[in-house]
Amino acid sequence: MAASQDWTGALIVLAAGKGSRMNSELPKVLHPLASAPMLAHALRAGDSLAPERIVVVTGHGAEQVEAVLAGLDEDAATVRQTEQLGTAHAVAQARPALKGFTGDAVVLYGDTPFISPETLATMQAARQNGADLVVLGFHAANPGRYGRLITTGSALDKIVEAKDATEAELAVTLCNSGVVMADAPTLFSLIDAVGNDNAAEEYYLTDIAEIARSRGLSAEVVTCDEAETLGINTRAELALAETAFQARARAAALEDGVTLADPATTYFALDTVIGRDAEIGPAVVFGPGVTVESGAKIRAFSHLEGCHVAKGAIIGPYARLRPGAEIQEQAHVGNFVEIKNAVLEEGAKANHLTYIGDAHVGRKTNIGAGTITCNYDGVFKHKTTIGANAFIGSNTMLVAPVSVGDHAMTGSGSVITKDIPAEALAVARTPQDNKPGLAKRLMDKLRAAKARKTDK
Repeated sequence: MAASQDWTGALIVLAAGKGSRMNSELPKVLHPLASAPMLAHALRAGDSLAPERIVVVTGHGAEQVEAVLAGLDEDAATVRQTEQLGTAHAVAQARPALKGFTGDAVVLYGDTPFISPETLATMQAARQNGADLVVLGFHAANPGRYGRLITTGSALDKIVEAKDATEAELAVTLCNSGVVMADAPTLFSLIDAVGNDNAAEEYYLTDIAEIARSRGLSAEVVTCDEAETLGINTRAELALAETAFQARARAAALEDGVTLADPATTYFALDTVIGRDAEIGPAVVFGPGVTVESGAKIRAFSHLEGCHVAKGAIIGPYARLRPGAEIQEQAHVGNFVEIKNAVLEEGAKANHLTYIGDAHVGRKTNIGAGTITCNYDGVFKHKTTIGANAFIGSNTMLVAPVSVGDHAMTGSGSVITKDIPAEALAVARTPQDNKPGLAKRLMDKLRAAKARKTDK
């Protein structure tokens, strides 16, 4: 189900928890899942609704979370929950950031990364069909500690915590995810009525369902698959979530027409994009920010992040593409080659044991084995520019800043410190000097010295 184009809404993402069971200095919502913070998954799902506003409620490690959030969504506002007084209290902190906003507000969780856009669209449709409050539920295989949704048909009567449930209520398998949607004024009005008369003396968001019903408001339940509601509280759960994400990503890639030679050893990031008829070999890892176009081949044991691979290009095996690598059509990057912040134009080749950083390589240029663009002087980075149809001999050191013209060549083993004009051959190495008989005399001397040492 697609999101409605007429919907006006805001996201409230709760990301204030400490996550003590993670046993980590890192705030829980920043732990990586598919090469992205857990928080990024919640934001991405919510973004499918095209919200007008995004408010993230931070708390533990607020400065760290806010710094990461600035890179994820520069339009998101942040508010802080300085005291951990429950989920209703956390949502209430978003009120100032949504002052005057009358559209819908949906509450998501930074540690619940798998709520799907389709599920949020279903909740949105329920709101547009007249429900004052929409609560997301799921049928649990093992309801255990989950709060139960007590319903009459699709209408929600109340949410009961497991510890407070009767025997009959415990038999209910429809459970609460914590995700809710209502118009912002109604949501905050309901929260205002939530008390903390409980053992923990906390303000629970779950209480708003019964309050809504007591006011004559309609509360409805939308359901999703239990897997979407997976909350992550421990390292073990994080590992299970990674496994679940990768399984879905692999299945989606295969469905989209991507060849995976060994799906179980292919790892995707949250934002990996791979075109139809691309071929991915075994043990390939995609970090964040990778686009691979149709028909490209990524061979075994390659690692890619922050790069673009064009149609028909071949990468690997054992290649590393780092951020800023732009590999154009039909270009080749071979075994034990690393590319960083560099462009390889159409048909260019770097097939063996090479580092190309901060460089631009022209079309159909060949980079010989062992070539290095020496881009760093210890303080500054410098650029190497190589023209079209050039030939860089094996073991060439290109000391940047330096340029090599079109159709130029370098002799193997050269250290290039000056620009090379187009069509020129540059050789920069010490002349070879053969010393007749010196090798044998030297070895005889060394062996004699060893023998004397052994006799002592």
